[in-house]
Amino acid sequence: MQTDTSILGLISEASLVVQLVMLMLLAASLISWTMIVSKWKIIRDARSNADKFEDRFWSGTDLAALYEKVRLKQYPSGMESIFLAGFKEYVRLHRQQRVSPDAITDTALRSMKVAMTREVETLEHYLSFLATVGSTAPYIGLFGTVWGIMNSFRALGDVLQATLSAVAPGIAEALIATAMGLFAAIPAVIAYNRYSTDVERLVVRYDNFVEEFTALLQRQALTKDIDTQARG
Repeated sequence: MQTDTSILGLISEASLVVQLVMLMLLAASLISWTMIVSKWKIIRDARSNADKFEDRFWSGTDLAALYEKVRLKQYPSGMESIFLAGFKEYVRLHRQQRVSPDAITDTALRSMKVAMTREVETLEHYLSFLATVGSTAPYIGLFGTVWGIMNSFRALGDVLQATLSAVAPGIAEALIATAMGLFAAIPAVIAYNRYSTDVERLVVRYDNFVEEFTALLQRQALTKDIDTQARG
């Protein structure tokens, strides 16, 4: 009886355990690629939005006008969300009496830190899955390979004469599991390393903006406090 040595033929003739391993790796690979494309779009948009917002922010535009413009957006995100959180607290506290400039800027800073944490969580979403696939897929594929080879050698005991043609199909189908494990792991590892670096750079930009914006708010709060005292 001639054995079908094509890839599909070997997969269809594999044992149930090896087929389950292959199915698991195929699902992990498809999900990984979906997340890779989705995360690429999210990081690209976050970087583009940060560039555009910083250009508007440092162009000398009025902060109140910029706040109203950003607030009317349907889905503010990234640096815009951080700016909204900080300036909203600044305006709310500055309208109150007997609130020190330090208290105003400290509250605005905490609000921006909370908003930044939410934005970072959005950027880091899915990265843990890519890391998990990249670290475990080769071992899952190796398990399928070991199981398939073990079945191939065990089947040799049922034949009178051991030949390469008798054991080769079983070994070949087992090695497909290793190949699928590597196929799932390699893109996941590359994407995880790339996106982790991109996220770290965005976090640094967000953090720098928070510090610079806090200093700007503090100067404005002190200036207005001095003006109030002078009028008094």
